[in-house]
Amino acid sequence: MSAQQEAAQAPPAAQTAMALDIRNLHAWYGESHVLHGVDLQVSQGQTVCLLGRNGAGRSTTLRAIMGLTSARSGSIQVFGHDLARVPPHRVAGLGVGYCPEERGIFASLSTRENLLLPPLLRTGFEGLGLDEIDQLFPNLKERARSPGSRLSGGEQQMLALARILRTGARLLLLDEISEGLAPVIVQALGRAIASLRDRGFSILLVEQNFHFTARLADHFYVMERGKIVEQFSREQLPDKREQLERLLGV
Repeated sequence: MSAQQEAAQAPPAAQTAMALDIRNLHAWYGESHVLHGVDLQVSQGQTVCLLGRNGAGRSTTLRAIMGLTSARSGSIQVFGHDLARVPPHRVAGLGVGYCPEERGIFASLSTRENLLLPPLLRTGFEGLGLDEIDQLFPNLKERARSPGSRLSGGEQQMLALARILRTGARLLLLDEISEGLAPVIVQALGRAIASLRDRGFSILLVEQNFHFTARLADHFYVMERGKIVEQFSREQLPDKREQLERLLGV
């Protein structure tokens, strides 16, 4: 049975489980031990931010969830499904949408063709229709016929996110989506993420830009050298700012 079929036929208990539950996660690239016992949870409908400096292991955490590291150990569960033996090409079928830093836009395809390329998933979670995506990202509607190579960096980032929203993914893993973009684009992406949270998406944001996530996330984790060194809720944020400035160097 495929991962898509497993997700569609999962019992009610699995459908109501926590969106993402990571326990004692270790990950390696070759002989390099990058993650050291990471614990992290995302409840359904919650937006969680994983903060840290470059090289802390944040992107590796997302790659480990997707099975893209050379080795990993520990427990990773998505909506109650154990990912230990799920190959990378089947993780998406469980409702996971991964938006990496590289974006992966096909230069020879138009914006609309890029958008329509991924198949729809049988996750029981309805993806956004084209009209909804056009409302969320009006820039993409205006550039529907433009080749991917002609889009600005901000438009490519919008397209990379919009592409997974069509599929029916309900857990979004977003890696540094604000990095290097103009403030007006960052603001537009922030509004889009807030809208997705209100629609019931579960979101794990990897960011160094704390100011971008401060109003978006319900819970925060801080990573250093492959370990979680701090976590706190949005309500605790005012008391944590000085510590965050020290940990993040902002």
